[in-house]
Amino acid sequence: MKKLKIKNERLVFTILIIALFVVFLLYYNLVFSVVLARNNFANEMIQLSDENENSIFTIQKVLLYSSANAIDNSNDQSLKDMSLCQYTDISIFIDNISTISELTDENTIKQLYIDNIVATSSADIGTKILNYKNPLNFGKYANINSPENNRIDFNIINTNSENEKNDYANPTFYTDCSNPISLGYLNKDILTNYAVSKNASTVSFNGKVLKEANINLADINYTLTFKIHIVNNLNQKFVYNMKLDVGLDDTNGGIYNGYVFRGKNTTGNEYRFFKEV
Repeated sequence: MKKLKIKNERLVFTILIIALFVVFLLYYNLVFSVVLARNNFANEMIQLSDENENSIFTIQKVLLYSSANAIDNSNDQSLKDMSLCQYTDISIFIDNISTISELTDENTIKQLYIDNIVATSSADIGTKILNYKNPLNFGKYANINSPENNRIDFNIINTNSENEKNDYANPTFYTDCSNPISLGYLNKDILTNYAVSKNASTVSFNGKVLKEANINLADINYTLTFKIHIVNNLNQKFVYNMKLDVGLDDTNGGIYNGYVFRGKNTTGNEYRFFKEV
């Protein structure tokens, strides 16, 4: 048998080096990089979990005041052409001192906004709106409009002089979290062209009007979902996914009695703001 002779050993050596490099590159892309990425992701999740174990910001409490109103659209104020609406005023209090007792750049607010707003109910009745509401009007009917781009941006008050110039007409929040997030939900035109019956000479301008107009509360009970975004003065980002199941009825009549005022229990880890990567 003849012995194989390699005429250009340098060329063969170069080809072998290239082949080994290609094999290594394929192994890195198909195996090693996947394992490395998985480990890095796991490490990031562990670090993120550790950071969120003692969250800086939590939902302290939520207050809900629900009532209704009748808007008289008749020219002679005869109560013969009214539009009925249901509204809920919402105050969301944020705790920023449970893990850090003193005010620092870490637990004070630089930016606050709400987005991803969705309101759902069992029946498609009325026009549902969630927006900022002046806290001075809490518990009173006030018309609100839909937020631009479905987002509510709050003006952050940092000093007493800024607060003195503020009239709360626009979304307002204090950097030290000492005031609640004030929101208003309004379901407009639940019933239009409503007129007082011949047997009645007055109309109730509160939740009782829903009973007078035979509005089924099961149709207008609703769920609100939205995201609360916080950026602290270290430019760290936090988010909380809020879900509020707002029931207007109970065994005692609920909103049919005029109004419903409730506080939402916010104890538990599910009320912590989640720190974003």
